[in-house]
Amino acid sequence: MAEPRLAQVPDGLAGERVDSALARMFGLSRSKAADLAEEGHVQVAGRVVGKSARVEPGQLVEVLIPDVVVPGSVPEVDVPELGVLYSDADIIVVDKPVGVAAHPSQGFVGPSVTGVLASRGYRISTSGAAERRGVVQRLDVGTSGLMVLAASEPAYSHLKQQFRDRTPQKVYHALVQGLPDPLRGTIDAPIGRHPNHDWKFGVIAGGRASVTHYEVLEAFRFASLVEVHLETGRTHQIRVHMSALRHPCVGDLMYGADPALAARCGLERQWLHAVRLGFTHPGTGEFVEFTSPYPADLDHALRTLQPD
Repeated sequence: MAEPRLAQVPDGLAGERVDSALARMFGLSRSKAADLAEEGHVQVAGRVVGKSARVEPGQLVEVLIPDVVVPGSVPEVDVPELGVLYSDADIIVVDKPVGVAAHPSQGFVGPSVTGVLASRGYRISTSGAAERRGVVQRLDVGTSGLMVLAASEPAYSHLKQQFRDRTPQKVYHALVQGLPDPLRGTIDAPIGRHPNHDWKFGVIAGGRASVTHYEVLEAFRFASLVEVHLETGRTHQIRVHMSALRHPCVGDLMYGADPALAARCGLERQWLHAVRLGFTHPGTGEFVEFTSPYPADLDHALRTLQPD
């Protein structure tokens, strides 16, 4: 017997295949999600779809899932790909893989950083909103890389203040379409919610001040690898700013990326990775810095674009 489950597609899964999106939204294996779709048990926006159809943010997904795999019937499972790079009484630094949310949120019932850490027995600060306890910065579901969480209450306050003051060093690498001109620059443009799409953001008059610095590291025939330094930390900031320059992140279909190039690179998400994070340790007062290598899918995409 199966019961229907409903959820809206979160923005981090823009352009995902149905089987991949179901796996992340409902905690299924991808093969099980594919089977459900092929058996006609999945509807997107009121239409029965197959496993290879693509989803867009805000669409309503309905799926008949056997009772034995209904999310919430078992504790959140571990995600082995989520690495803990450092932990002590004050902080936990993780290397977040794609498909994992920073914290639980409405419409997304896949794994979260906070849930995985709790399942492993890590103590996380109880400060902050109930679903965001210990979280002082976030990454999109579809973005991988470094995050720091607070393990103690004093550390939470200290880290939150650092991020308010914009003192942490947040460095990302992004593969963007085309070649930005100039090769090094600053994007200073306000970001707010898109007037026509609740799940998107854009450069909007009256939006929140947002500053992004970028530099081209390597140019390919169809795309460029850029290093990005953030002064501010707005939702989708890099994705919005690069799209505004007409150089969206490769694979970022929500913000105008070319689906053909994404397919050629084998990407099912935006090419965006938090490669370096530095901040003042709230306990010792010393500056600490962490780095993260590219995950397999992003590395594969780069090698695909490199000349033979």
